[in-house]
Amino acid sequence: MQLTAAIGHFLRHLESGKQLSPHTISAYRRDLNRLQAFADAHGIERIDELREMTLRSWLAELHRRGLAAKSLQRWLSAVRSLCNHALREHWLGANPAAGLRPPRGEKKLPRVMDVDAATDFVQAPDNDNDPLTLRDRAILELFYSSGLRLSELTALNWSDLDLSAGEVRVTGKGSKTRVLPVGSEALAALRNWRVAAPQAADGAIFTSLQGRRLGNRAVQARLAHWSRASGAEQRVHPHMLRHSFASHMLESSSDLRAVQELLGHADISTTQIYTHLDFQHLARVYDSAHPRAKDKKS
Repeated sequence: MQLTAAIGHFLRHLESGKQLSPHTISAYRRDLNRLQAFADAHGIERIDELREMTLRSWLAELHRRGLAAKSLQRWLSAVRSLCNHALREHWLGANPAAGLRPPRGEKKLPRVMDVDAATDFVQAPDNDNDPLTLRDRAILELFYSSGLRLSELTALNWSDLDLSAGEVRVTGKGSKTRVLPVGSEALAALRNWRVAAPQAADGAIFTSLQGRRLGNRAVQARLAHWSRASGAEQRVHPHMLRHSFASHMLESSSDLRAVQELLGHADISTTQIYTHLDFQHLARVYDSAHPRAKDKKS
């Protein structure tokens, strides 16, 4: 099988079979275009001509070019996934990328707000006479109340929301659906917005005043606006509210599995990053409170 054809077949499989988002498929395409460029430069035309040592040298070359560790990991993951697909299609007898490991990068913890800062931020839109302010308050409250991803929030329709039961049905990654609780403050904000909201032809919850569904960038812009208007110490983006939700839930409950379910993580290792955040919080409390933890003054 020609490498070009194998890549094309794999990308179509991701789109139709796996039903991955266009953004994710675009990232796979960029990484596999790098693989194709290396193969073209070395006269490799077929996928079964790929060898572990060849891929290892290309990985090292990307590292020398200054590609970040996270990007190297993503490139190798894309190549490994392509080769696994080729195995299933019987184009390869073994995966030449299976034994490769990218260089480890520094693990960056997500930025979160403390409880008081998060509360102040979501309460910043407080003009009950302005429809846009009512809408934005509902957006911020729902983000923090239920830990939604940005794409999950913008895809919501009124039919997904049960105000009486205090629940919202969201469709996450891989088209997986989960039902989440909605807090009382978010429910109140949503009820207020529903009274003022224009009729949307597609049933969208969050719209412009003309009834058009808000896109991801529009919501990001509104959060940036309220970051400035509220005097927040740092720019608040949707994922920061999701991270804050997860961190605060874990601090209060210590129930990692429950937080995993609420966030819609397929793998609990993704959720475990919040245990590091929780430990940092505990370490700060310890350093400030324990008499033997404080530095001696000279």
